[in-house]
Amino acid sequence: MQPFKTDRLTLVSHHLCPFVQRAAILLDEKNVDYERVQIDLTNKPDWFTKISPLGRVPLLIVGDSVLFESAVICEYLDEVTAGSLHPVDPLEKARARSFIEYGSAILNDIGGFYNAADAERLKEMRQKLAEKFARLEAELGNGPYFAGAKFSLVDAVFGPIFRYFDSFDKIAEFGIFDGLPKVIAYRQALAERPSIKGAVTADYPARLEAFIARRGSQLSRLLENRDSQGALAP
Repeated sequence: MQPFKTDRLTLVSHHLCPFVQRAAILLDEKNVDYERVQIDLTNKPDWFTKISPLGRVPLLIVGDSVLFESAVICEYLDEVTAGSLHPVDPLEKARARSFIEYGSAILNDIGGFYNAADAERLKEMRQKLAEKFARLEAELGNGPYFAGAKFSLVDAVFGPIFRYFDSFDKIAEFGIFDGLPKVIAYRQALAERPSIKGAVTADYPARLEAFIARRGSQLSRLLENRDSQGALAP
């Protein structure tokens, strides 16, 4: 049985998924009343596998319909609610959508970063991320957001991206944002946005560190070393 009502919007989620966070941020920005259901992706409930064509989150339950894939969900929500978070100009809207895809590419590199098997691979992934953010630096204007003063769907994508680095920064100094003042300011502006803060539960940092620890990666070992050093400190 589905553990939710079908007479309201329901966002099927996982605690760590950045794609879920995009939808949650948009729902909050639009002041939409909805229910959020967290599932364990390592032990997917039967009701979930029956309604999720790709076996992934997020899902948005709208009455008897199920929407999947974050980009589709966010586009739908933006269209059916007041106050679009996309630019009006077609070219600017297309540019925004391009950088939403760019954000997804950064997430792929973040996965490569926390899964890097050894120090050399971690260094390679660190460089890839630095190059991606250097390109973002060149695209940012005066801020505080991607499109200037107005919060947009692009920002809903980059908020969860930067959240990873709040945890990475506590493991070691990687210097990925060195020499990128606009990116640093953008990261800070997004971190202060209530919708971005509220897109995860209070235990998100602990959950992410536990996830990293289980990867058996170079970052896992750096985390273990940090914790062991902390335990030895007077």
